[in-house]
Amino acid sequence: MERRLDYRAGEGDAGLRIEQYLRRRGYSRGCLAHLKGRPDGAAVGGRPRYLNERLLAGDELVVRICETESSERIVPVKLPLDIVYEDEDLLVVSKAAGMPTHPSMKNYDNSLANALAWYFKEQGKPFVFRCTNRLDRDMSGLTVVAKHMLSSCVLAGMSVRKEVEREYRAIVRGSVEPPSGTVSAPLGRKPGSVIERQVDFGKGESACTHYRRIAYNERLDLSLISLWLETGRTHQIRVHLSSIGHPLLGDAVYGAKKPVPGLAGQCLHARRLRFLHPATGE
Repeated sequence: MERRLDYRAGEGDAGLRIEQYLRRRGYSRGCLAHLKGRPDGAAVGGRPRYLNERLLAGDELVVRICETESSERIVPVKLPLDIVYEDEDLLVVSKAAGMPTHPSMKNYDNSLANALAWYFKEQGKPFVFRCTNRLDRDMSGLTVVAKHMLSSCVLAGMSVRKEVEREYRAIVRGSVEPPSGTVSAPLGRKPGSVIERQVDFGKGESACTHYRRIAYNERLDLSLISLWLETGRTHQIRVHLSSIGHPLLGDAVYGAKKPVPGLAGQCLHARRLRFLHPATGE
């Protein structure tokens, strides 16, 4: 995979080293090391430059990223794949419920990573799996996959700074009251379990979930709610909903296991994402 990125230094960038300029645009140490190792990694005015050289206002900087290796342990497998957006820097995929995001011991060849490895193999392109917002196996919805190291590190930085907005939809038991609110309760591992989490005010990590009820079905005693998070702890939505007495429908771990006709599986969907594009800023 080769990617060329063009920049133009402004008045406020004059005197900055190329490395400093790129760091301000989200380049990680790994990205900068990659550029240092390439003779054409960075060029100004058509001439290769070292990253410690300084920029002048109006300089046109060209950066070239070239990756030739693929993730060794991800087997390409032809699986259904719903790509809702794609460009040179990233993909947004609508992951189906029941599909793991990453391969694991019991899911070696049925994950989103396997499907994408096949997708890139068919195009004759190298593939390194860089998923920036992993979804649980039983959850459906939008997830972002970076195509190269730069978009990966920029998106990761945005996530750390809470600059990626995510909206989820869920169907839960009961009439959620009040119709909007916030659950702020720390989460930690449940003793004796590797997977399960619980509200833990003693040793848990801070976790905050906002919700809004959209609709209520009195006959079935089910609510459709919208959720957005300030933190991204493991199983955060599921544990928080269960803790306020409105467990997620179809959640076999934290409560609402009883099925409802016409509704199969865990009723949690990543519906909407909003973020600045890692290369264009759009």
